Amino acid sequence: MSTAAASHKRVSTLRAASLPKWTPWAIAAGSLALGIGISFAADLHSKIQWGLIAAVLFILGTYGIAARVEGRRQAKDRIATSLVWVAFLLAVVPLVSLVWVTISRGVKVLNVYFLTHSMGVVADSEPGGGIYHAIIGSLEQVGLATLIGAPIGVMTAIYLVEYGRGRLATAVTFFVDVMTGIPSIVAGLFILSLMLIFDMQPFGFAGSLALAILMMPVVVRSTEEMLKLVPNELREASLALGVPKWRTILKVVLPTSIGGITTGIMLSIARIAGETAPVLLLVFGNPFINNNPFEGAQASLPLYIYQQYAQSAGANAAYDRAWAASLTLIAFVMILNLVARGIARWKAPKAGR
Repeated sequence: MSTAAASHKRVSTLRAASLPKWTPWAIAAGSLALGIGISFAADLHSKIQWGLIAAVLFILGTYGIAARVEGRRQAKDRIATSLVWVAFLLAVVPLVSLVWVTISRGVKVLNVYFLTHSMGVVADSEPGGGIYHAIIGSLEQVGLATLIGAPIGVMTAIYLVEYGRGRLATAVTFFVDVMTGIPSIVAGLFILSLMLIFDMQPFGFAGSLALAILMMPVVVRSTEEMLKLVPNELREASLALGVPKWRTILKVVLPTSIGGITTGIMLSIARIAGETAPVLLLVFGNPFINNNPFEGAQASLPLYIYQQYAQSAGANAAYDRAWAASLTLIAFVMILNLVARGIARWKAPKAGR
């Protein structure tokens, strides 16, 4: 036997057994078929139960086959990978199902007329009407909340990162953490108590104040993390040149982290755009167009969806309008997230070659 042949034989004997790349797909298909068969045999009609049974069979099948062919050590690695994939599917399937149902039911009445007309004198049980008044209300309320909450949140984060020392900074951090987890209805009740003290009627700006309260802790946390990512060498270099600290923050720190800060602000806007409880308490809703957020009741997209669904018993028109408004709101939030990602990529530091 030649030396090359002996070397080839030696290498082949050291090579561990390995499953083909298509094995996980075959196990998944078999687990799905077996899960459906068990479900039919057990008279289970829920597709969720079918999926859970198939997921358990997939994990057990992967471990059993991998342990027999590749050994227990490699089987443990494969079962960890399988658990990750199962968890991913458990998270994605409800999301895809929600988006599919919203699109399939929302497109029934979603058209140019629906987007450019208000409810006006149209009754909730009658077909027709639109969400123009709700779009105007949402844009004004969310816009005013952003003008209030974003600057306060950014300046608070600057204080915590650049100046915050001692008990005051600790207290501010604590209250920011508390505000991050408060229910939206609490912010609405706080503004409502002030309105009752001053004997004020529902108006759009009151909803903006409550939304700003919900927005500020999100902006503070995201901005704080972005500012901490700025290298201290940049601050030290600026201060070494005799530049005042406030000017260093304005000209060096903020421009360096502006992409992440803007992304955090956009995501906080997307978060408050779907709030219903504070708007229901403070804005009250209005079927007519009200372009003045400082006077009179106003509509908003989340409140419109709630009111239409509440009136949908026996009225298919209100039910369809609720789904169409839901689809519009999802599209609005999706656009904000895409804009945030675009700004983050545009303002991200360019890696050198």
